[in-house]
Amino acid sequence: MDETSEPVTARCPGPSVQDYLDQDSRPVPPALRYERNDHLGSEDIDTARFTSRAWAEREMRQVWRRVWQFACLESEIPEVGDHEVYEIGDDSLIVVRTAPGEIRAFVNVCLHRGRKLRTAGGNVSEFRCSFHGFAWNLDGTMQTPPCAWDFPHVSPEKFALPEAQVATWRGFVFINMDPYAESFDRYRGTFDDYYIWPLENRYKSLHIGKVLPCNWKVAQDAFIESFHVIATHPQMLPWLADANSQYDVMADQPHWNRMINIQGAPSPHVADSVTEEDVLETFYDSRAFYAAAQGRDLVMQEGDALPAIPPGGTARQVLAERMRAQLAATSQQDFSKTPDTELLDAINYLLFPNFNPWGGAKSNIIYRFRPNGLDPDSCTAEIIFMSSPKQPGETPLPAKIRWVPDDMLFADIPELGVLGPVFDQDCENLPYVQQGLKAMRKPGITLANYQESRIRHFNRTLDRWMSE
Repeated sequence: MDETSEPVTARCPGPSVQDYLDQDSRPVPPALRYERNDHLGSEDIDTARFTSRAWAEREMRQVWRRVWQFACLESEIPEVGDHEVYEIGDDSLIVVRTAPGEIRAFVNVCLHRGRKLRTAGGNVSEFRCSFHGFAWNLDGTMQTPPCAWDFPHVSPEKFALPEAQVATWRGFVFINMDPYAESFDRYRGTFDDYYIWPLENRYKSLHIGKVLPCNWKVAQDAFIESFHVIATHPQMLPWLADANSQYDVMADQPHWNRMINIQGAPSPHVADSVTEEDVLETFYDSRAFYAAAQGRDLVMQEGDALPAIPPGGTARQVLAERMRAQLAATSQQDFSKTPDTELLDAINYLLFPNFNPWGGAKSNIIYRFRPNGLDPDSCTAEIIFMSSPKQPGETPLPAKIRWVPDDMLFADIPELGVLGPVFDQDCENLPYVQQGLKAMRKPGITLANYQESRIRHFNRTLDRWMSE
């Protein structure tokens, strides 16, 4: 990347995210007042990374077997012997609680003839192969093999299951298959300074997955920029300030980036023709998105009148106050000091390579996109809702993943609310992007300098891992 050229300062006309935060009714945390966008060049990004099987295989070796990646939640394996199977590419790992305060991860393969030890999560006291009965203890040490007389060349102390590194972060379990990898604390860099929400106090209330006909990076790219809203989600323009979004990318922080989307204010593309009342009305028309997708309670009953906007006030201020009142009525938590931005805005982070948590004061969404085996033309997309318990101290069981068949839309899942149709709008583009990348005669894709800077930042980091 060309880092010597002049920084790009062009931004969309109209109020910036920080201008909106200046008008917030409560003090905004410093983490959201941070703004930085380093210029990382304007070169095209080669298309082979999205379409090539050889690239996918090298990516598995160079990236997925060496980076820290989200595997499961601590709450999914609360008891000793509880485990989840985490798979990426051709690799399979057992993530298991081996003691009340210990989680480990082992390669999910019998060292005798190679059968997978576990095909699903659950609770076991040992890992026993169903083929010939070889077994390992929860700590990965081998038990006496069947017909031990026939294996004088096998010593249990040398037949332990290979192990991956494990780290926990705010209730999430991350693994790294590289025994020499840097610590997860070091890997995150300054991420914790700017992701300030207590995910460990929330529970997994919904987990949806689907196989998509595109490369995992094509899918993820669609969700780390708001440039596409004008064409893909035009129904959002009256209440989503898309082109005014803030993108934070730092050359010295390769493993995370962020965007902040102001909601409850119009896009600059339509601002001249939209009133504050229009913003309010169209926002409420999309209320299912907020109520279902983010666990928030800003809804209206049929026949209710729109709340009035006081003289000199804005729809955004009214929506924030309405949110606080309804949250006070439906939860045991106090949001009286919570700033408008944490109640209304879409604050999306990416921790390389594929952990996509939303920020927010009440509940959060997590996106995760992964390769589907080694197929460069398909991937798995997951939507996870992390919700606040309705009662203090309540610990609902984490939801199990539900896989959506190919012929089913996200819109057909009631719990997703309007996020379902929105996701479908995004996914409608993706197979055509994958097909187009193969038909393209230009060797690379061209990115906007600012609105698509998170995509460039991600690919810059990807290139570093692929070249090491």
